[in-house]
Amino acid sequence: MSGVSVRALHHYDEIGLLRPSARSASEYRLYDDDDLLRLQQILIGRELGMSLEDIKQSLDDPRFDRRAALQRQRQELAARAERTAAMLRAVDDALAMLDNEGANTMSQERRSSMFNGFDATRYEREAEQRWGDTDAWSVSKQRTSKYSAADWQRYKVEADAVMTDAAALLRAGVVPLSVDAMDVAERHRRLIDQWFYRCAADMHASLADVYEADERFAANIDAFGEGLTRWLAAAMRANAQR
Repeated sequence: MSGVSVRALHHYDEIGLLRPSARSASEYRLYDDDDLLRLQQILIGRELGMSLEDIKQSLDDPRFDRRAALQRQRQELAARAERTAAMLRAVDDALAMLDNEGANTMSQERRSSMFNGFDATRYEREAEQRWGDTDAWSVSKQRTSKYSAADWQRYKVEADAVMTDAAALLRAGVVPLSVDAMDVAERHRRLIDQWFYRCAADMHASLADVYEADERFAANIDAFGEGLTRWLAAAMRANAQR
């Protein structure tokens, strides 16, 4: 009924994550409705990126409130669904552009929706004033000038995946100084290094300062989870030290 394999259920039993309420005369595991609700929590936790150990600690906490947890999880899954729907629309717009012989045939409305409402050109002049004399700016301009709409969409999908995973760790209570948090920060650094300019560890740590100081950066990051900017910035600095 749940789609979970017998082998997985046996493993959950062995580690104390989900023990059946009873056993039949033939030693088959028997699960009641409360067990099914706990199993659903396990599946939701896995979907949100939590480890089995973290899920067990959460469910076994005497303060755990199943209704409150379900309400929070519903909000998070709804937000993820909205982001996924927006990304699907963006992909459709990119495909439409390819079908219509290039960017010159796109309306401004479609051009904007292809990037989920984010217009990077609004900040280009300010960015050039701040960083225009740096090698990173020069390399970034050279690279991005060659990117197609499909390239930009691929970048957006990869960037959103990093932020979504970071937000999941934040909501799971993972501290920024943990290995998992630093690993997400490292994925973020490599993404910049791959798509824009060589982003060494010290530069990535400096970016953390920019993200926290500039409310526009913070707003974009916090859209994935309240407080994510501060959490990610701390993880970026920790990863740079690592």
